[in-house]
Amino acid sequence: MRWGDELGDILFFVVPCFNEEDILPVSSTILSGKIDALVKAGLISPASKILFVDDGSTDRTWAMIKTLHEDNSLFLGISLAHNSGEQNAYLAGLMTAKEYADFIITIDADLQDDINAVDAMIAEYRKGSEIVYGVRSSRKHESFFKKIPAQAFYAMMKYMGTELIANHSQYRLMSRRAVEALAAYHEVNMFLPALVPLLGFQSSVVLHERKERVAGKSKYSVRKLYHLAAEAVTSFSMKPLRVIKILGALCLTVAAVAAVYAVVLAYRETLPGWLAVLACIWAVGGAVLLSMGIIGEYTGKMYAEAKRRPRYFVSESLLDPLGDSLSQPPAANVAGDDNSRKD
Repeated sequence: MRWGDELGDILFFVVPCFNEEDILPVSSTILSGKIDALVKAGLISPASKILFVDDGSTDRTWAMIKTLHEDNSLFLGISLAHNSGEQNAYLAGLMTAKEYADFIITIDADLQDDINAVDAMIAEYRKGSEIVYGVRSSRKHESFFKKIPAQAFYAMMKYMGTELIANHSQYRLMSRRAVEALAAYHEVNMFLPALVPLLGFQSSVVLHERKERVAGKSKYSVRKLYHLAAEAVTSFSMKPLRVIKILGALCLTVAAVAAVYAVVLAYRETLPGWLAVLACIWAVGGAVLLSMGIIGEYTGKMYAEAKRRPRYFVSESLLDPLGDSLSQPPAANVAGDDNSRKD
């Protein structure tokens, strides 16, 4: 037993929420039941909590979290001042929970990830793992249009040299020590599934079946998935920049071949066709625009990092059962500022 009391280590569930009023009554019941079962089994301390992070919801999500907190001290909550994105919502929850918990489990509010895998995660934690990844055992229930892009993404990230756990999203267990190490990373552009493996702590994997969403709608549109993939690639790999050099050399080679071909045709008194010229122009123009776009992605990230803007602001918190001295989390988390760490 590492940090907890004689009744066990303190577990915090961190659950980001964005417009989850339909699923919140279901997920809160399931999560509280899981906490009770773990306490009765002697696996965690009775002081364990469920921390909801409202990521600027526009529906009744925060009002429902308040009601849950008033009815049962098991439920805690923090509300972000505006929609900061899922990655920052998870980060806000982790930075808040690490002040009180011995280990933390992050999970989506829809509970599509199997909550029963928590027992196996805790078992791995007891064996010495500081990080335990919840990995879906298969994608057989997913449509072709979700499965193939997902597999392509993991293959691309592997080629880019980024350490990423395949078929793992945000369902993971982290010890307090691992979360405190995560607090040392200050980048604004954050992709936790790729950042957490960089911590280097002992880790393990627990397989589980991913279920269908029981209520509400998924917040991941095609546009958001594309943005997340671009964030992952440009935040953790320099290979796209190197590909630009190869692409430029290839374009020059094609241009040289085309020029020689045009000279040969000219000596034969046959003018080159307009289609070949047009193809060359489009090829070079496309390569230039693609290169500028990739460079722009990296330049934009440097611009965002240089401004060192806060990742999020906590506008309201429901942590009072933890004691007055610990009732208020840091109001903001600023890139480059280590005020979220304990002395």
